[in-house]
Formats: sequence, C-alpha cells, structure tokens
Amino acid sequence: MSAPANLSAEERAELFGGFDPDEHAAEAERRWGGTQPWTESARRTASYTKEHWQRFTAEAADISTRMADALRAGLPTDGEEAMDLAEEHRAHITRWCYDCTYDIHRGLGDLYVEDPRFTASIDAETPGLAAYFRAAIHANALRHQA
Repeated sequence: MSAPANLSAEERAELFGGFDPDEHAAEAERRWGGTQPWTESARRTASYTKEHWQRFTAEAADISTRMADALRAGLPTDGEEAMDLAEEHRAHITRWCYDCTYDIHRGLGDLYVEDPRFTASIDAETPGLAAYFRAAIHANALRHQA
C-alpha cells in the first residue's frame, strides 16, 4: 500500500517518521496485490484522515510496548498475557485494515522474523521482540483453533 494520498508530506513525516510506505508499495503489491486483504485494506485506508492514522499508529505502538514489557518480564509466549496481546494485535489489524484470520496472522508473525527489515524495525528498541511476537501469535492461533 502506498502512503495516504490525502495527507501532506509534512503529515506523512509526522505520522510515519523515516518510514516511507511508497518505498515498499511495489513489492507489497507484487506479493499481495489482488488478494482480498489487500483490496480491503486499500479501500479502508484510502479514506483515513490524519486523525485516523494517529489513532492507528498509537494503538499499534501501545500493543508493541506492552508486548515488549511482557518479553522483558520473562513471560512465556504461550502464557495468557502474551497470547492476549497477540489477539489484541490481530483484532487491531482486523479493525483497521482487513479481516486478519489466524492463518494470515501467523504468516505476518513469520514475516516479522523472516524479513530482516521487519526484524530490525521491531527489534530496534527491544532486541528479540520480533521472535517473541511471532511465538505469541502462533501460540494464540493454536489456542483459538484448537
């Protein structure tokens, strides 16, 4: 997905910092373009205002911060707190982007550790967070699909 067209360059910089969604848009479209989640996400996010993006990114940051706290506390990835945070993460994606099924969520968790760009970004402040997130996502999916 490309950067929101209805935002100014200043708003994009404020919301996304050094990350430029346009730099990755072509790769993402090659991988997922034409899929139902891609289409749904593009439809939903096309109308998002700056305030929508602020809420979206704040919610995502809050979930990541609490997952990092769980990692630092030594909580198991298959424990209630980590799995609940993984479920909150999945629900966040569903609420804002597309229907994030447990299979899709597992794939996203895998991407967090298989793509070094994701790993570096997620692990920037808390080393090991990408792998912890992935393990909690997988444990949560098992819990809900059992």
